[in-house]
Amino acid sequence: MMLFRPPGVYRPQADTSLLTRALLRSLSLAGAPPGARVLELGTGTGAVALAAARAGCEVVAVDASSQAVLAARVNARMRGLPVRVLRGDMFAPVAGQEFDVIVANPPYVVGEVDPASVRGRARAWEAGPDGRALLDRICAQAPRHLSPSGTLLVVHSALNGVAATLVGLRRAGMRASVVARHREPFGPVMRRRADGLRARGLLVEGQRHEDLVVVRADRMGEEAGDERDQRAA
Repeated sequence: MMLFRPPGVYRPQADTSLLTRALLRSLSLAGAPPGARVLELGTGTGAVALAAARAGCEVVAVDASSQAVLAARVNARMRGLPVRVLRGDMFAPVAGQEFDVIVANPPYVVGEVDPASVRGRARAWEAGPDGRALLDRICAQAPRHLSPSGTLLVVHSALNGVAATLVGLRRAGMRASVVARHREPFGPVMRRRADGLRARGLLVEGQRHEDLVVVRADRMGEEAGDERDQRAA
């Protein structure tokens, strides 16, 4: 799919495709009603948001980059898709709102740079010393923005710690599991950082790939929560 992408906006790659497939599969299996509300965090060019809109969902897309917001709006308009694109930090532009599905492809590359100080294209991948600068925020904040039986789908590298994501989401009261995986050869950024990551024990000698994962987390509705409480009692 050819997309308008101004300088500084993340180019859709394997993680984008993996997340899009997981979203469409989730909508199909769940039998999501027409007009299901979908929120995409860090939309970039809007590729995932466009797929959700094409599937008949009511879509809101958020990005902190003004260039990304422009790109997503242009791409939606060119295709006649009703995607509402907002600029802001994570959930701030949709404070107080709930969604049936939240999808996120946050920055997840491990690095020594403070993500808050980064500008331009690197904002799409710089994620701090453990690669979880935004991942942990998503795990903590997503439940309050999901409808009672809502679903979160988030993609990241296994180098960030899949267990940490699962534990964080479960502590927030959600059922969480890995629903998709993809082995991806290192791109330019990861090749430049491979020696440092090996020194930290995050890579083994000769490793030239990373495993991407999609974690799905379902917020348990009131009925499911009552049953859980009864079992605990």
